[in-house]
Amino acid sequence: MKPRTALRLGRVSNLPTVWSNTLAGAVLARAGGLGAELTVMLLAFSLFYTGGMFLNDAFDAEFDAAQRPERPIPSGEISGREVFGYGCGMMAGGVALLAWIGIAPALAGLALAAVITYYDWNHKKNPFSPVVMGLCRVLVYIGAGLCYTLAPNAALGIGAALMLCYLIGLTYIAKQENLGKVENLWPLAFLAAPVAYGAWLASAQAAVWPFWLLFSGWMLVALWFLRRRRKGDIPRAVVSLIAGISLLDAMLIAGTGSVALASLALAGFALTLFLQRYISGT
Repeated sequence: MKPRTALRLGRVSNLPTVWSNTLAGAVLARAGGLGAELTVMLLAFSLFYTGGMFLNDAFDAEFDAAQRPERPIPSGEISGREVFGYGCGMMAGGVALLAWIGIAPALAGLALAAVITYYDWNHKKNPFSPVVMGLCRVLVYIGAGLCYTLAPNAALGIGAALMLCYLIGLTYIAKQENLGKVENLWPLAFLAAPVAYGAWLASAQAAVWPFWLLFSGWMLVALWFLRRRRKGDIPRAVVSLIAGISLLDAMLIAGTGSVALASLALAGFALTLFLQRYISGT
């Protein structure tokens, strides 16, 4: 498999958002020290994400042949069977890495692999697929937290719930990408939940304000693309909101008082935008 094909199949431009999710889950679990586990976790969840993206293309091969013939499988760059093999192998590797840390993280990894596979298999026909996609990111939070504690706290639960809301809104928009329009706007209300919580968090901790303003402002930019609705605006809104995942992570981390680590998550946002210029995020 050519490197370019692998990069496109894995949509690796969005990987920094997985890294910031992992960091947020660890910090929200109030880990005393992140230690060597963090490196293992970053690799494990990267494998889950990339493997899931491979499976997404494998399951969508027929749809892509009609709607997106430039994708690697319909264009003949690689066979669907090979993509299935690579995808399953990467997710198995992710489970194995989490098992090195402990049984609980490994079980979370198995659950994540199952949810990812289920989403990839029937997201086109499932009206609740945005919720399923959101659960994938929730399980990254929970899996990261379980690497440090078997008793997840309220902060981790709230962070996971807010990420779920954000992904529901984001994924709903992404499902309309090939329609060229957003037919209903009510699911976008889910995006308001992290904005409202961030405002409350910032009112209690001044250090959160810059992160909340950046997150909220970026959301407005993405939603403006939806309102304008020129050609290409929906995909632009989707990739903008994907990059915004790291902004939400940064805001939640800042709420714990870890401004330096919040800034590291912020770097994930910048890196995602940079990589999206060269590798499609959708």
